[in-house]
Amino acid sequence: MANALYDSGREGFLDGSINWNSDNIKAVLVDTGAYTVALATNKFLSDIPSGARIATSGNLSGKTATAGVADANDVTFTTVSGATVEAVVLYKDTGSASTSRLIAYIDTGTGLPITPNGGDIATAWSNGSNRIFRL
Repeated sequence: MANALYDSGREGFLDGSINWNSDNIKAVLVDTGAYTVALATNKFLSDIPSGARIATSGNLSGKTATAGVADANDVTFTTVSGATVEAVVLYKDTGSASTSRLIAYIDTGTGLPITPNGGDIATAWSNGSNRIFRL
């Protein structure tokens, strides 16, 4: 699969339930051996089995949304161990997996897949014209 937005993420931007600049947005490293993405039907973080969620970032910082292009500061996941990571998923964190709306699925990028070894994993978002994603 190529990088894409979840239908629930697009819906959230359109109905105002996601505000990229002010909401708590996080990234989660995902093992696709334990999770099969379904962009049309997966809506919340709870749709990704907990065993497929290898590591979660803190809130993204330095977020911008210029001309419909989402960007943020790069993220470092600390002391990551577990299964091989093939994707990064962005979501709006509400504090509950059953209401934390999925936004973007990223499985194409430099360094993916990666096998955690207990060290840090640095994630550098694209500096291309679409940055993290474009609406």
